[in-house]
Formats: sequence, structure tokens, C-alpha cells
Amino acid sequence: MKKTILLLLFFTFIHTGIKAQSTLIKAKGYLDVRTGKIIVPANILIEDGLIKSINPKSFPEGIALIDLSNKILLPGLMDMHVHLDADFQGSWDYTHYEGASDATARSIHNAEKTLLAGFTTIRNIGQVHITPELVDVAVASASEKGWIKAPRIIPSGHMISIQGGHADLTMGLAEGLIDVDPRYGIINGKFDAIEAVRYQIKHGAKFIKMHATAGILSLEESAGAQQLSDEEMSAIVEEAARHHLKVAAHAHGTEGIIAAIKAGVHSIEHGSLIDNEGIRLMKEKGVYLVPTIGVMEKLKPLILKMDPRMQAKVNYIDPLAKQNISKAISAGVKICFGTDAPLIPHGENAYEFSAMIESGMSIVDAIKAATINPTEMLGLSDRGEIKEGLLADIIAVESDPIKNIKTLENVTFVMKGGIVYKLD
Repeated sequence: MKKTILLLLFFTFIHTGIKAQSTLIKAKGYLDVRTGKIIVPANILIEDGLIKSINPKSFPEGIALIDLSNKILLPGLMDMHVHLDADFQGSWDYTHYEGASDATARSIHNAEKTLLAGFTTIRNIGQVHITPELVDVAVASASEKGWIKAPRIIPSGHMISIQGGHADLTMGLAEGLIDVDPRYGIINGKFDAIEAVRYQIKHGAKFIKMHATAGILSLEESAGAQQLSDEEMSAIVEEAARHHLKVAAHAHGTEGIIAAIKAGVHSIEHGSLIDNEGIRLMKEKGVYLVPTIGVMEKLKPLILKMDPRMQAKVNYIDPLAKQNISKAISAGVKICFGTDAPLIPHGENAYEFSAMIESGMSIVDAIKAATINPTEMLGLSDRGEIKEGLLADIIAVESDPIKNIKTLENVTFVMKGGIVYKLD
């Protein structure tokens, strides 16, 4: 009988979006992500999408019960480097002929995978499709309205890059076939940079992404050469700041990392060739590193499908990135969890935890990187912990993740804002 009631509740929550006025989750325990300790028992009272109380002495009448008595609860996880409109099988060719509608459909499909993997907040850090419409803003709005099954999405619109740079997806196409400009994030100079930032903000971006350096899965020869000039980077950061937005910098190469930090960015994405000076500056200025460590392992089965220029850059960067990221972790640089999905496929985001631990992070710190640290970087105070008054973004796993981090790769229960989206 109890199982029947739970299933009825489950299908009501999922298929209608209705949440009970009061819901009680009964679990074996929950993880205090600040201390790494399992708190037993875990009776979590949910009201109006928020955590009303933890282990209360009494419960309201007519309460709905979700029995997870053999599970461990955690706050919903956060991935700070995702591209929902992208899938990768060795090239980005499909982005040349898919329009905004296809990009939106692809994003919705990948957003659901991500949510069901236990990630209830993501930062979509750059659109891949060549279309002026900001697809991630539309998907973020649909998620907020409850129209789709998706995480809470912080959109950034188009990545800002130099002409012929890492985000110029017209590289390799016939000259003049597709014309791109600051609307698409492609710039030449300070005033283009300002225009590009303003366009993204006008159309709903909540975080700005720029490409300080070359990259790996693009067709320029270098993997790490600085691309945006110091002046362009400063213009991007200053313009974003005037609108109270923060900036993330894709940066593999040493010079570009340092230039981006000095320009005032809030996060460095990848950081593959970071040196001691870059580490020192990140610590001094409180800049977060989003290292996307697990990507290289996931790319290896696809390497023969890549353009030879991409292959060469993967082989060059891989050993250096592992060494340098480990050094940054050991030095105490602030870390936020990021997968660069689809390079770690959407829905497999939790693979990154194992990669972070192999690079020297403790399990507790790796989990903080996907819970507390993103809230601090984003300036949010309503999520990231199982705590009274915060959003009821809660997941469940089979065992204590401090003892077995792989359990996070098999999330069995997902609640976002008091609504159940998954119950195995």
C-alpha cells in the first residue's frame, strides 16, 4: 500500500508539476557538505518548495511521505561549465546547419539528462550554435516557469572571442558563407567587445563568458596562445560589471590566464597551463578555477574522429593539464566543479568527481566544489546545503559519498524546488 501511495505521489509530482503543501522525506541520513559528516536521521520537512525544518519533533496533518529510509541525501549538485546545446562526437559540424529551434530542442533534451543525474543548478557557459538567438536564455526561462524538466540555469549567451578564435565556429567554412559579428560574440577591438557584452545582456545573459586564449577543440593551431587583447578583456569585464554581471574566462595558456585575472574575471575555465604566478594571482584575488579535469579521458575514444589539429592539441595539453591542475589544487586555489559537458556527456556529469580526486582533491572538497563553492562564486545564498530555509533541491544516493564517491554517478532521487523529478 505504501509503495502504491508513493508511486501516485511520484507521478503527480512529475507529470503535473504539483507539489504537496507539506512533504516529508524520511532517509537514512544526509550529508553536511561543510563538515563531510552524515547526519542521522534525516527527516526533511518540505513546504512551498523550501526546506521548512530538519528532524522536527512533530509534523503537520495530511503530510505526504517520501520514504527513502535506506538512502543518503545531499543538496542538489551544481555544474559550473555546461553547454546544453552541444553534443560532441569528434566535431562541431552539426552546429553549422542547425538553427535556433534545433538548438533549443537539443538543449531541452540535455537539460533533462542533467537534472536526472542530480544536478539542480548549472551555469550554461556559452552557446555553441551559430545563431543570434540566445538559446540558453530561452531554456533557462522555460525551466524557471516549470515548462520543462531542467536544472536551474544561469545563461551566458554567446562566448566572446576574437575573429578566427576559439569560439569562431565559422573557422574551416568557405569565406563569406556565414558572416558573424558581435551579436554572435565575435569581436575585433574594444568597441566590438562592449557591443558583444551589451547584446548578450540585453537578451538575458546572467554571466558573461570570454575566450582569453585559444582552445583545444577548435581549428586554430595553438591550444593556449592569448587571443583577446588586454584592452579587450578589460573592456568586457568593465562593461559586464557596470551591469552587475560577472565574467568567466576560458583560458588554457599561461599569459592569457594571467591577463584575464588582471582584467578582473571571477573564474578561469580549464587553466591547463597555469604557472606559479597564475596560481598566486588567483589566490590573491579570490578567482575560482573550474578545471574540467575529466574531459581528457572522455575524449580519448573520439580522438581519431577529430581534425588532426585537434588531435595534436589534446595530446599536447593532457599531461601538462594534469600536472598543473594538481599543483593549483595543492596550493589552495578555490575550485568549482565543471564538466564541459558534452565533452563529459550530459547526464554523466558526476564522472568529474573521480577525476578531481585523482588530481589531489579530498572527497569533501570535491563535493564542496559542486555545492557550497558555486553558491559563493555566483553570489547565491538560497541553495547548496540541506539547511532550513533553503531551496528544497535534494538528491539521494545509495551510500555515503565520503566513503564511495562513485555513488554520485547513480543518483536515485531528484527533487528541485519541492517537486520530485526522479524516484527509482
